Order: sequence, then C-alpha cells, then structure tokens
Amino acid sequence: MSMRQLRAGIVGGGRGALIGAVHRIAAELDGEARIVAGAMSADPETARASAAAWQLDRCYDCYAAMAEGEAALEDGIDFVIVATPNHLHLPVAKAFLEAGIHVVCDKPLAASLDEAQAMRELVAASGRLFALTHTYSGYPMVREAKEFVASGRLGELRKVQVEYNQDWLMAPLERQGNKQAEWRMDPARAGISCCVGDIGTHAKHLVEFVSGRKLLSVCAELTSFVAGRQLDDDASMLLRLEGGARGTLVCSQIACGEENGLNIRLYGSKAGLEWHQVAPNTLHVKPAGESWRRFRAGSSYLGDAATRATRTPAGHSEGYLEAFANIYRDFMADLRRIEAGEAALRDYPGIEDGIRGMRFVQAAVESSRKGTVWVDL
Repeated sequence: MSMRQLRAGIVGGGRGALIGAVHRIAAELDGEARIVAGAMSADPETARASAAAWQLDRCYDCYAAMAEGEAALEDGIDFVIVATPNHLHLPVAKAFLEAGIHVVCDKPLAASLDEAQAMRELVAASGRLFALTHTYSGYPMVREAKEFVASGRLGELRKVQVEYNQDWLMAPLERQGNKQAEWRMDPARAGISCCVGDIGTHAKHLVEFVSGRKLLSVCAELTSFVAGRQLDDDASMLLRLEGGARGTLVCSQIACGEENGLNIRLYGSKAGLEWHQVAPNTLHVKPAGESWRRFRAGSSYLGDAATRATRTPAGHSEGYLEAFANIYRDFMADLRRIEAGEAALRDYPGIEDGIRGMRFVQAAVESSRKGTVWVDL
C-alpha cells in the first residue's frame, strides 16, 4: 500500500472562520496529508489572503474553478474539505464529486433533507469516498463506550440522556457583526434550524454511535430565547430508540456559563456509562450493585477501538483535535485502500449518518411546530 503524502484542498474555512484551522490541524496531524490548495472565501481578496497565510501552493477565487483545475492536474488534490455554511455543502460537494475527487464535509450534511438526499445520489454515482465530521465519535473513550455496549456488558439498554450546552449565542451576535452567528441564524444559509442543526446533530449522532440503536421518533420543543431570531437557540426532546429504549436530548446555545458541555449517559440492565467531553480521557462505568469504575484512555485494559484511537501514553490528555484527526485518519486509510485496489471499510461517519441527521432536524422542527408531538424519523 502506497504511503505517499496525500494532497488535500479546502473550500471555506478562511480568515475569520471558526472551523477551518481545526480541519487543517486534524488533516495534517499524523503527517499523512497536507493541504495544498484552497478556495477559502467567497470574497476573492479574503480567499487570497487566507491562502497566503496558510502558505498554500494554489489559491482559487471560487470552488468551481478549483474543482476543475485540481482534476486537471497530475498532482491535483486527492480529497477536498468542505468547511462552508450549510447551504453551500451540496453545490461544493457536487462540483468535486463530479470531478472525481473524494470529499470530507462538515455537519450537518446540508441545509435541508431534500439536499441531503440529492447528496446521497451524487456520492453513489461518483464512487468517491465521503466522510462527515461528527468529531466526537473520534474520542478513544467514546469508542470504548461503544464497544462496552456492543459487548453486552451494559445489558439491555433502557435509558439514554445526552446534553450539549453552550452559551456563545446568549446575545444577538448575528446583529453585532459576528459572521459565525450571522449565517447560523439565517434560514437561507443554515436551513430550518440553528441549534438543533449545529450541535443537536452531534448529540444525536453520539447517541446512535455509542448505543448502536437508531433513533425512531422525537417529541421536541424548539425555542428562540433571544428576541428577533428566526431560528432556534435552544431545544429539549424526548427520544424513542430501537429496542424500546427511551431517552432525552437537550441542546442549547444560550446556557449561561457553558462552553462546550457535551455529556452522555447510558443506563442498561447490568450497568451504566457516563462520558463528558470536558474530561474526555475518562469513561465512568457503573455496574449494578457495585462501586463505580473509572476507565482511562491509554490504559492496557481497553478494547481495540479505543487503543487504535489513542496517540499518547496514559495520563497524557488528548482532546478535540486528536478526535478530529481520528476521523481523518480513518478516512485516509480508506483512500489508501482504494489506491491499492482494496475495498473501503468506511469506518467513519458518512453519507447515511448525514441523511439520518437531516431527518432528525426535520422531525424535531416539525414536532415543535405542531405543538410538541411525536414525529417519526
């Protein structure tokens, strides 16, 4: 299998963006890839300045020119990173998929379920790899939790509680010049939801990833606490999962004092599990009738999935960037398999995760609009 350094490009993520630099660090962390080309902003001046700051080999003023140009080069990019507002995910991915270039895309998958389904057709027709950056599934102890549940040690899954709370949208930043808030609160660019689409999709994906059970239906109440907003900044939901398990999902971007409070608890007939993103190296295990146990990242007793996702010895903290890089590492391993004529494993979030995420957003919005009723996914 060839171990040449892969070449990547990025669309969006330029100066003033929230996630562009995170993508770059994650993609390049293990030295397997380098970002060499970009169309980093819809504004040509910003695009050029951003590319110069990143010392990219090639800069483009628009993504269409980039897709065409890179496809024509002998040393063109192997994959592209889509780090744009939601409404551009479909057209950008379409341009590169049709040019024969693999895609890594930010979540949510698109601005609407119709767009998401169109994306699925494009991916299938292209034969190219597609990854969706649900970062939190890259944490070692989240993968350990998944193995714990799958092994049967949790017993019959009965209850799931997940929360994702932030406070950065407590004030109307979208009317104060904050570009990240502007597009997230604009239905034309974000879609039908802000909070549920932006962070609720992460919480929902974490539930399905760890539990191994699909979400069947939701009963949701979405709220806009800050006056004048067109989209939600807070949501509370009841969940029904496969196998009869029940759950709750809370997500908020107006929760005063919270930074990135993603937490999940699972309760089975034999044990409970608890994981907090602010202390990601620890997984709490609560066996029935026994004292709590603390599983720690980097320890020899962990399963294969957690071990493969861990880069540093026990006691050395790993976090968000490394988890993000695990998604890239799994994706790039598949890219190398394809180059070697082997089958892809697709052991990372992909197009179907994105489709289910958009169904979740649509169901939550519909439930809330109809007076907090149950809606099937």
